[in-house]
Amino acid sequence: MCAGERRWAVVAGRRGGPGVPRARRGLTVSALTLVLLFGAGGTGLAVPPPPPNPSDSDLNNSKADANAKAGEVGRLTNQLAQAEQKLSQLQDDVELKQEEANKALVDLQAAQDAAAQAENDAKAARTEADAAAAAIEKARNDLKTFAAASFQQGSTVGSLSAYLSADSPKDMLARAQLLDAVGGDRLNALDRLQQAQTAKSNKDSAARKAAEIAQQKQDAARQAKTSADAAQARAISAQDSQATQNTQLEKNKSDVEQQLYAAQAKVSGLQGQRQRYQDWLAQKQREDEERARQAALASSGGDGGGRPASRPPSGPAGSSIEAVIARALSKIGLPYAWGGGNASGPTRGIRDGGVADRYGDYNKIGFDCSGLMIYAFAGVTGLPHYSGYQYTAGRRVPLSQMRRGDMLFWGGAGGIHHVALYLGGGQMVEAPQSGLRVRVAPVRYGGIMPYATRLIG
Repeated sequence: MCAGERRWAVVAGRRGGPGVPRARRGLTVSALTLVLLFGAGGTGLAVPPPPPNPSDSDLNNSKADANAKAGEVGRLTNQLAQAEQKLSQLQDDVELKQEEANKALVDLQAAQDAAAQAENDAKAARTEADAAAAAIEKARNDLKTFAAASFQQGSTVGSLSAYLSADSPKDMLARAQLLDAVGGDRLNALDRLQQAQTAKSNKDSAARKAAEIAQQKQDAARQAKTSADAAQARAISAQDSQATQNTQLEKNKSDVEQQLYAAQAKVSGLQGQRQRYQDWLAQKQREDEERARQAALASSGGDGGGRPASRPPSGPAGSSIEAVIARALSKIGLPYAWGGGNASGPTRGIRDGGVADRYGDYNKIGFDCSGLMIYAFAGVTGLPHYSGYQYTAGRRVPLSQMRRGDMLFWGGAGGIHHVALYLGGGQMVEAPQSGLRVRVAPVRYGGIMPYATRLIG
């Protein structure tokens, strides 16, 4: 039996049970009357000294402080959410600028290749044009040499005197053949060479124009690449700056959260003191009623008929909602350790062959989500180390009726995967996940189960 049950058994034994002789019972009653009259009650009826009883002002001030801290946490949470959204947008902008820089790099490489090809084509065209000009010059020189030789022979190319001055028909025939050669092949060749030179000069001009355009495109691509690189650098700088602001906001939020946890712990502590004082008052009232009843029985000569009719003692220490919450809040800051935690406190985590192992949970002393509930409710009931079973461990109430001290659960068709203790005011205490610590956080409604589980009240 528990300590309270033993105390009531002592009282009953002193009053006398069915196996105690009546004379002895009468002596017991008389003795008890004397004890009551002189104010020196026995051990069974002694009331311990009153515990501290915080004033309403203390309670109200602590609640106001906690509410102010909660409001500040809410404000910082909103700021952080906006900052994280801005950081996400900046990250998108960085990725866009990176792609634009990649495009500019590809365009620059293509422009450089095109400019190089155009320059090669221009060089080839100039070479062809220069070769055509040299061939024409050579043909002209050949023609001049032939004309000079013809003149030295006493004739001019293409003149009638070249025929008339011939000494013989054979000489005349030779001169005719010579003139045909000059007027035909040489003059026609010179004509073709001049046409070729014109074509090659045109090709050279076009090639040089293409090279100029390609160079302009290359310069534009290079400028675009420079601009894209600068835009990317600015985007990265903006992202880094926002990340720094987010880190500071996160730190500020964490600092205020710690202050909130301390304020909530103070509220819980004061409420716990008030609850313990009220329990003491209730116990004292029961003891006073029992003394009065015993005195009435003694004065009337009655024996009470066995066990007292007063109410049974209150539950074990830690069975109130505030005691449960105080136990959970006392572990804020301890690491999450998968498989960790029992009714006595934090324990070493265990291996899961996955995420928890990567975070080294098996080397940490702490709680997982269901382990924290086991510890918090240790003064109320024993809970299994599985959130799915904890979901059915008490009375289910709709979320619209949830109240301070209820357990909240998250899951889906695959089963329950998380549990937390509701603190009221949209806040909860939880052991969140590997890599984090026991904390107070706003209630998350995404994936929350439709019912809370109530173990007290």
